[in-house]
Amino acid sequence: MRLRFTKMQGAGNDFVVLDATRAPLQLSVEQLRRLGDRRFGVGADQILVVEQPDAREREQGIDFRYRIFNGASGSEVEHCGNGARCFVRFVHEHGLSAAPVLRVATVNNRIELRRQSDGRVTVDMNAPIFDLARVPFDAAGLTPRRAGQMALWPLAVDGRTVEAAVLSMGNPHAVLRVEDVATAPVTQLGPRIEGHARFARKVNVGFVQVIGRREVALRVWERDAGETLACGTGACAAVVAGIRQGLLDAQVDVHTRGGLLTISWAGGDADHVLMTGPAETVFEGEIEL
Repeated sequence: MRLRFTKMQGAGNDFVVLDATRAPLQLSVEQLRRLGDRRFGVGADQILVVEQPDAREREQGIDFRYRIFNGASGSEVEHCGNGARCFVRFVHEHGLSAAPVLRVATVNNRIELRRQSDGRVTVDMNAPIFDLARVPFDAAGLTPRRAGQMALWPLAVDGRTVEAAVLSMGNPHAVLRVEDVATAPVTQLGPRIEGHARFARKVNVGFVQVIGRREVALRVWERDAGETLACGTGACAAVVAGIRQGLLDAQVDVHTRGGLLTISWAGGDADHVLMTGPAETVFEGEIEL
């Protein structure tokens, strides 16, 4: 099977993007992992598959569907903010749409994407989810510490207790505040919290340093991927958690290891989170699977 692909990146979070708008594309877990492999394949944090909406979605004003697969495991995941920005650039560059605003369906969500005049893309990430059952997070027997409007949950990890803000941005996040992201124990604590028994579907783990009320630095240990150069939903979760704790203003620049993201949130439970950042095509090619 010979497959055309586009390699893209958003703030260093990299993707293989596949066009399935003209014909269905069914790839096995092994083929997806081959695409994501950085030595034997193309290499990517995630594989994005662009599809046409079904009839019902089209009636609801949905322009496209896209599916997201983890490049390391081949498993399907719910949401990827950096991938959503690359999706917009892909459909525009490949002539699939010229609309400046797109409505897109993912496996569990509906999101709105807008391309800005400077080439950056703003993604409406919908409202954050604080209902622990929907994260999902098992809080049985735990007593959180209140920090402003945010609950910080104690997690037992390797004989110590760490505090984490727990929420979902369409996928689960645990956010830990640290003094310095450069020295934060990302590779030690990240995998321990990712697979913690209280998170039924694992969790993305953010380590956030508050620099000022409009500026943070962030590193994220992603489910089934390890540390990535940037995580869009992780940036949203970190800013939401910081705003709820009274630490941040309504618009925040997030410095990731791969680049700058800007997150805006008005602070209400029903208010949508907006993420703006870069999206670039790296190269195109073909691979034999």
